[in-house]
Amino acid sequence: MSLSFKPKSLANRRRNSPRQHYSSHYAVPTSAPVKPVATVRLKRVAQQRSAWLGAMGLALLGGLIWAVAELGYQPPLVEAQATPETVEVAQTPWQSASFPVEEFLAYTSAFGYRDHPYGGRSFHYGLDIAAPMGSYIRAWWSGQVVEVTDDTACGTSVVIESSGWLHIYCHLQGHVVIEADGDRWLVDRNGGIEIRQGDKVESGKRIGRIGMTGRTTGPHLHWGMKYQGTWVDPAVVVKAMLE
Repeated sequence: MSLSFKPKSLANRRRNSPRQHYSSHYAVPTSAPVKPVATVRLKRVAQQRSAWLGAMGLALLGGLIWAVAELGYQPPLVEAQATPETVEVAQTPWQSASFPVEEFLAYTSAFGYRDHPYGGRSFHYGLDIAAPMGSYIRAWWSGQVVEVTDDTACGTSVVIESSGWLHIYCHLQGHVVIEADGDRWLVDRNGGIEIRQGDKVESGKRIGRIGMTGRTTGPHLHWGMKYQGTWVDPAVVVKAMLE
């Protein structure tokens, strides 16, 4: 018996081959175009960049709108209020007063009871202020000269009245001159002082010089004060002037 072998045609073998089966299973449809991988990646990067730029643009636009709004805003004006430094200090009666001695040395005898330099114990109606001989004395307050005298234990003295106050200055240099018409003058030519009884004087005006007239043991001013007829301690007045 003879065997006959009929080989299949080449076309059939190609159709049934494993390669042909693999190609048909994973074949890409002819209707869908094939895009390179690099092109896809570039497109994605472009889309991401476009989205980022859009977000940045919106942020910049918002910032610009805020800046314009801030520049256009004007806060309400508030009137400046005076600080404690600019508030005017109220005037006190003592600010126009003047300390009576130009060249102060010391307080030598206070107001009140004391042992008198000439013996015994008595009340001292004033404040004794030591100063160099010949140094000037000033009016404590503005007022009118109501008395000048040189014939008492107070020595050569001046009394000035200022709105209910009497301030008395004792032991000055000079003497009193009484004119024919009755005018009384305290005269201290060496010191250039001439004060007429009845004259008005300003606070701080020179009215005499430190001397030793009357009953005294050394050059000083005896400074006496009365208010509405009552004796007042001049040290209290000085303290009020300094406060």
